[in-house]
Amino acid sequence: MANTTFSGPIRAGTIFDTTGTTLGTNVANIGLVEMVQSANITQASGLTTIVLPANSQIVEMTMFTTTAWTGVATTYGVGITGNATKFTAAGGVDGAAIGVVSITPGTDATKTAAFLDIGTADVRILITPTNTGPGVGALVVRYVQNRNLL
Repeated sequence: MANTTFSGPIRAGTIFDTTGTTLGTNVANIGLVEMVQSANITQASGLTTIVLPANSQIVEMTMFTTTAWTGVATTYGVGITGNATKFTAAGGVDGAAIGVVSITPGTDATKTAAFLDIGTADVRILITPTNTGPGVGALVVRYVQNRNLL
């Protein structure tokens, strides 16, 4: 299967500009296409291959844990190179069970803002395990390019 690469953001819809007040006829209905990146993760590793473009909005992070994390602590945090706690608290995600785990910023205003707008530079996602072990999973990050909400 062939691949196609766009520089994005990709916009879709049928009415580009609002010229009146009638929905479906002359009110803009353009939206941005959601993007996704994923990477295999081990409890012993941290840096992922997921790099998000500047000013992206994270819609959702999900870890598909296929081998449970073990050790004194089975937790990890999600951040970026240079800021290991940008998106979650240190040890804020539990990998103790096989299954699907939703990764959220919790009730932290700074981390919530980081989901809304990752900042003015590209970022590489970093998983910071509390300790090493045999845990395995796949991290999936869904995002919208160049939202620049903050």
